[in-house]
Amino acid sequence: MIPTITDTGLTMHPDHTRVVTRLFVAGREDVGPDESRATPVLLRVLELEEHEVDAAMRDLEERFGARHRALHETFREHAEMVIDRVEGAADNMSDARLMLLGAAFTHEYAIEGAALCNPSGVLFPGGGDGYAPFIISVRGIGEGHRSSIGFRTGTVTTGGAITLDAPAPFPVIALAQPTLHHCSVFHAKLAELDDDRGNAAFVLDPLAARFDDVQLTERIDALSAHIETRGNTAVTISNLHHVASSSYRVEFPSTASISERVLWPQSPAEHHGMEDARFVRFTDDDGKVTYYATYTAFDGVNIAQHLLETHDFRSFEMSPMAGAAARGKGLALFPRKVHGRFVALSRSDRENNAIAFSDDMRCWQTSEQIQTPTRPWELLQLGNCGSPIETEAGWLVLTHGVGAMRTYTLGVLLLDLNEPQRVIASSDLPIISPPEDHRDGYVPNVVYSCGAFAHGDVLVLPYGVADQSIAVATLSIRELLASLRYSTPT
Repeated sequence: MIPTITDTGLTMHPDHTRVVTRLFVAGREDVGPDESRATPVLLRVLELEEHEVDAAMRDLEERFGARHRALHETFREHAEMVIDRVEGAADNMSDARLMLLGAAFTHEYAIEGAALCNPSGVLFPGGGDGYAPFIISVRGIGEGHRSSIGFRTGTVTTGGAITLDAPAPFPVIALAQPTLHHCSVFHAKLAELDDDRGNAAFVLDPLAARFDDVQLTERIDALSAHIETRGNTAVTISNLHHVASSSYRVEFPSTASISERVLWPQSPAEHHGMEDARFVRFTDDDGKVTYYATYTAFDGVNIAQHLLETHDFRSFEMSPMAGAAARGKGLALFPRKVHGRFVALSRSDRENNAIAFSDDMRCWQTSEQIQTPTRPWELLQLGNCGSPIETEAGWLVLTHGVGAMRTYTLGVLLLDLNEPQRVIASSDLPIISPPEDHRDGYVPNVVYSCGAFAHGDVLVLPYGVADQSIAVATLSIRELLASLRYSTPT
């Protein structure tokens, strides 16, 4: 039995007009030669006649002024980053020439230029009688297949009526700032790298559970002073810097709405993309609510699981995750602890669904397999579609299966509330498959979600279509549970 799927008719398409400004240095593009041509460009700007500068700025204002908020501030920031390459360049420079210099070192990046896909949704505080606000994270893919995390907002009623807000017009990225590191993650990451345990202990053991860059630098300097008596210090120091580079925070201005905030790759580990964020509204034992998301950091060659944390979707903290169960893609956190421990869905072997327990949300050492591919629509591999949803019947888990012709479909598992490693029911058939009119796109024959959410009996399921656009469906949770095949009597 397949439950009734209600297509809301709401579709989010990639919007090529949603662009952000980024520093652009000729010769130092993301691909191509490595030699900067900043100095010759600066000299050319200095050699222009003033009337040429004024004409160029009028043209830039006409073409780009309405596409960005605070464009002059961006130009000024970028100009100040390169102006010291030529001695005396700033002397007697007109404001128009400074702006033109900054514009020469700026370019637009279409964050959704190629695709908009792989959504994840959570309820957000507010609302009123019968309706609740929500936030949907989206994966935007642009030039060079670089992925970023954006947001959309909307509301859902108890009857399942969905409203999506139009995104605000000026997407913005925020600069990375230092944040505190997690000592447990450093220990686990260095252990994964089989680094010298003595060196790691020498640096890390004197540090607190959370420490900053200054404290880490002091301990690294102390290790460097023992280079004559300790082996492999250079390797350990390099590994410490690499782990540290993955932790940072960003904060957006209050003037930017949620749909304008774009989480842009900042650390070396995610240089080529932040992919497939799986958001969860996590409630701690004391009732405190925090929004977390696991996401895939991609540096162009390697992938790693990272964690972001936010309370308000304005300030975000990013940090790496560690442990064998956190390898690969697809770690999804449960929305609360079970018997005092954190729980997560895992697919560290790239094929089977598993479950992991930990006392540390950022370190996941072992996992237990709970589902293997057995049916035609999941022959290649299984995975989860985001964090479980708690129901009276059990933990409701949306899954994906990959079958012949690399076709992605969505299925369901039901896990025991007290023993989530125990599967008590599953769907015999996919609940959503790529229909004929939703097969084609950036990656054909794919339906995929990174997280649904519940409002009463309504399950709101945003899902990617052909890795190109996003559709939104709703289901009755009661009907969905009734459609499953139970291993034990209900």
